Amino acid sequence: MAYYFVPKRCPSTSKIMYVQRQTALQAADQSEQERGVRLWVYKCSYCGTWHLTHTPPRADFGASESLNSRAHKPHSRKRGYKPRRR
Repeated sequence: MAYYFVPKRCPSTSKIMYVQRQTALQAADQSEQERGVRLWVYKCSYCGTWHLTHTPPRADFGASESLNSRAHKPHSRKRGYKPRRR
């Protein structure tokens, strides 16, 4: 009977949990070599471990930058325009 390793998964995202960043980076490299899929590593805000993702990291991580970008969006000049609340 063969033994298969079953990795622990994050309860909120159901992604594989890597305790160390280096282990997650090795898994990402292995994925690129074996399947040709490039993956990035990030630290989960829910469980505190490292996960892999297909989404590349964004350059604008600062909250103040995102607030400033909202302030410069053009607004409609139509008559009766009412902006949506978020």
